[in-house]
Amino acid sequence: MKTKQLSDLKPMTGDIKPISVDERRGRLDKARRLMRENGYQAMFLDVGSGLRYFTGIDHWPSERMIATIVMADGGLTYICPAFEEMRFREMLLIEGEVRVWEEHESPYERVAQALADHGIRSGRIGMEEGVRYFLFDGVRQAAPHLEFTSADAITIPCRAHKSSAEIAIMQRANEITAEVFKYCISHLHEGMMPDEFVANGAAAYKALGISGGIGPQFGKVSAFPHGSSEIEPLKEGDIVLMDSVGRLEGYCSDMTRTIVFGKPNQRQRDIWDLEKRAQAAAFAAAQIGVPCEAVDAAARKVITEAGLGPDYKVPGLPHRTGHGIGLDVHEWHNLVRGNKTPLAPGMCFTNEPMIAIYGEFGVRLEDCFYMTDTGPRFFTQPSPSIEQPFA
Repeated sequence: MKTKQLSDLKPMTGDIKPISVDERRGRLDKARRLMRENGYQAMFLDVGSGLRYFTGIDHWPSERMIATIVMADGGLTYICPAFEEMRFREMLLIEGEVRVWEEHESPYERVAQALADHGIRSGRIGMEEGVRYFLFDGVRQAAPHLEFTSADAITIPCRAHKSSAEIAIMQRANEITAEVFKYCISHLHEGMMPDEFVANGAAAYKALGISGGIGPQFGKVSAFPHGSSEIEPLKEGDIVLMDSVGRLEGYCSDMTRTIVFGKPNQRQRDIWDLEKRAQAAAFAAAQIGVPCEAVDAAARKVITEAGLGPDYKVPGLPHRTGHGIGLDVHEWHNLVRGNKTPLAPGMCFTNEPMIAIYGEFGVRLEDCFYMTDTGPRFFTQPSPSIEQPFA
């Protein structure tokens, strides 16, 4: 492969449209409808992907509370430190009441008072899954008369089904990640250490206009799904397994490619081809209304019938076939045995059955897909062959 130059990589984000304020308002409306249907009086959001999803606020986490309370009756209350108020107001996309607390005061009391001022003196308050325990515990102690419970019944039905705007952003994130792979693969060389590969990937992501990272696993280390502490230089004939995540407007790509540095031997080729058939079987099984577990079963069946496994035994597929993806790399719903959630339009997943053979090598091919009204569609096309990682 011809070596690609960093100067040839240009930003690919100029035409990307951020999630609109109107779409975020629609998300809040849906959340409030679900709150009323499930008997919640309010929902508490900590900084993180949940807060960003509903309000567009992207703030770093610290020991100081910055949070949002979504009232089922339509109110929206923001809580932030007093000295951060002016900066915080600059971040607001959706109007709401801002309540501040001084350094010597309790932010938990501000939450309790906000709920009381909205007439919430009893009932259930949903805590979004990303809420850190010390915040949960502090609010609970400040309002012991309220029931604090998981907000999954509100957040999962909202976030698991992506809009066309979200899918467009994820499409571009995956396209950019593919370009990062092509750049990094073109720079593979004898004696390369993983750190050099990682640095190349970071530079490529930056040049293409987003944040992201890519990591390689050379040779025997490729059998470990998430790598190993053993670090060896790249040598002729090594399997090279590369996994990468990029972020655009907060939304994630997730992609893995496996190639051979040099000429593949027959054993490598046979396992790679088996992995490709497993990935294709998973994609074919992902149809509207089919339970998530059926996708995992389809991939696992191909691998088991080839004499590997069964179940999670190695040599074989040691983990689930895929997971949901969106603002978080791992979201609902997992493609795993026992998950009977039916596939529906807007759901986004990774498709990554892996074949691990400890002491030899591993092969994982990973492409994300999303569900349309008529079935699954890949964000990026799978690898055609062990010699050709991209179509």
